[in-house]
Amino acid sequence: MTAVGAVTVTIGAEHPALAGHFPGAPILPGVLLLDEMLRAVEQAQACGGTRWRIGAAKFVKPVRPGETLTLEHEPRPNGSIRFHIASAGHPVAHGVLVPAIVPAEPHDAQAAAVPAGPRASGAQWADAPERGSATLLRIMIFLSLRLGRPVARGLLHLIAVYFFAFAPGARRGARAYLRRALGREPGATDRYRQVYAFASTILDRLYLMHERYDLFAISIEGEELMHDTVALGSGAFLLGAHLGSFEIMSAVGRRRPGLRVAMAMYERNASRVAAFFRAANRVSAPEIIALGQLEAMLRIRDCLDEGKFVGMLADRTLADAPAQVVSFLGRAALFPSGPMRAAAALRRPVIFMTGLYRGGNHYHVVFRQIADFSRPDPAGREAAVRAAIARYVALLEAYCRSDPYNWFNFYDFWHGADAPALPAPRAPV
Repeated sequence: MTAVGAVTVTIGAEHPALAGHFPGAPILPGVLLLDEMLRAVEQAQACGGTRWRIGAAKFVKPVRPGETLTLEHEPRPNGSIRFHIASAGHPVAHGVLVPAIVPAEPHDAQAAAVPAGPRASGAQWADAPERGSATLLRIMIFLSLRLGRPVARGLLHLIAVYFFAFAPGARRGARAYLRRALGREPGATDRYRQVYAFASTILDRLYLMHERYDLFAISIEGEELMHDTVALGSGAFLLGAHLGSFEIMSAVGRRRPGLRVAMAMYERNASRVAAFFRAANRVSAPEIIALGQLEAMLRIRDCLDEGKFVGMLADRTLADAPAQVVSFLGRAALFPSGPMRAAAALRRPVIFMTGLYRGGNHYHVVFRQIADFSRPDPAGREAAVRAAIARYVALLEAYCRSDPYNWFNFYDFWHGADAPALPAPRAPV
C-alpha cells in the first residue's frame, strides 16, 4: 500500500484501558487501536469537514504495551480510506474507514455562528436514549455488592471500553469539551479517562446508596461555610452540575449532623441507573422534589423553612425554560436561570457544590458561596441574578480546568448558543 499519511504512536503500560485487559497479561484493546487510527486520519484531514467510522477491520496479532506502532492510511477512489497498522514491520490490523458526514466544529474563535435554535443543546441531552441493558445493569449491581468495589472497578473497564468505542456522538461532544478544557487536542487517553471517571462515579453511587461510606476518602473545602449555614437554620440552595459526583453529599451529610438535602429535579429525565439504585435501597434514597409540577415551589419553600438544603443541577437547559448566555471555556453557552431566580424569589443563599473524583477512592468536595439573596442588592434583583449566574459559571469553568475529566455532559454543550469567543467570567475569590 502506498501510504499518504503515516504516523507512529506508542501506548504505554500506564494507559487506564490496560488495567482490565487483561490483569497480569495486558494487551491493547482493539477499540483503542481503531480510535488511534481514526484520530490520525481526522487530524490529517483537518481542513475538511468529514468524520470517519469503521467500515471493516481485521486484527492480525496482539499488541503489548510499549510497542511502537506505525499507522498508515490511503484514500480510495470511492471516497473511503484503507488503513494499515504495523509493529516493527509486522502487520497488526488493517481495514477500511468510510465517511460519516458530521458538520465540522468551527475552529475560528472569531467566527460567529447563527444559533439554529435557542434550545438545541437542551434537546440533545433530554432526548438522547440511554444505552445498555436492564438485565446487564442488574447483574452489575449484584456483582458489585457481592464481590466488592475493587473487583467491580476491574469489571468497569470492560463497560467503559464499550462506551468509549460505540458512542460516536458522545465521543465528539467529549472531544470538543476536552479541547477547550485542556487547551490542546485531547488524545485517546484523555478521552478514556473521562469515560472511566464517569463510570466510576456511577459505580460509587451504588455504594453510597448502601451507606458504604467507609470505602471512600473524602476531603472537604468550605466545610465551615456549610457549618455556619446549617447553624442559621433558614436553608439554602445548593447548586451543582454534571461535574463529579453530587451524590457524595450523602457522605458529607453523615459527618455534619443537621445537613439535610432535598433534590429538585425533573424526574422524567432521571436516569434508569439512578432509578435502579433507588429501588435497590429505598431507605437511603434522597428526597426528590419533582419540578414542572404546580406544588414544586411550595415544596421547595417548605424544605428551606425546615432548614434543609435544596440541591439542583444548574448546567443544562431544557425546552423553553429561561436561560442566560454566558462565556464558558471561551465560547458562549446557555445556562438555565430558573434555579437562581427561585433562590432570589425565596430570598435564600446560594452555594456552589461539586464532588470531584480524583482517582481510586478519593473525592474532593467543594463548597463556595455564590450569592446571598436574603440581603437586598442595590442594583436590583435582575442584576443580582445575572451576576450570580456569571459567578456560578466562572466556578464551573475553574474546576473544569483543574479537574477536566469530571465533566459528564457527553453532548455538544455549546450548540445553539455558539458565538464569537468571549472573555471568561472571573471566579469569585
